Amino acid sequence: MGFVTWVRLQWDRVGAWVCIVAAVVALILGYVGVSGTAYTSEQLPYIVSGGLTGIFLLGLGGMLWLSADLRDEWRKLDDLDRTLMTHSLAAAAPEDSRVDSSDDPSPPTPRGRTAGRRQA
Repeated sequence: MGFVTWVRLQWDRVGAWVCIVAAVVALILGYVGVSGTAYTSEQLPYIVSGGLTGIFLLGLGGMLWLSADLRDEWRKLDDLDRTLMTHSLAAAAPEDSRVDSSDDPSPPTPRGRTAGRRQA
């Protein structure tokens, strides 16, 4: 698997890391700007531009990382559900394929979720 393919598959994790790195850079630049001035009125633009941007990007990076983790969990649950359905269908197949020797022309009883319901 190439790097470009991996980036396309893991776009949310890559985006999270890009946001986190950009946030760290913004926070460092904001700190350097604030530490270089002695007056509060000169520090406010650095606090707003560096600090708030950094905090926003950290939140966005965390949200993207959480989204990637949730997607992985859903994929694992889908795989588990698919495996269980495959095994349950494989276990039910020999029972359904047996030959009924009775002469009863009534339709077979439904299986699964509708087994306990009455037909109208």
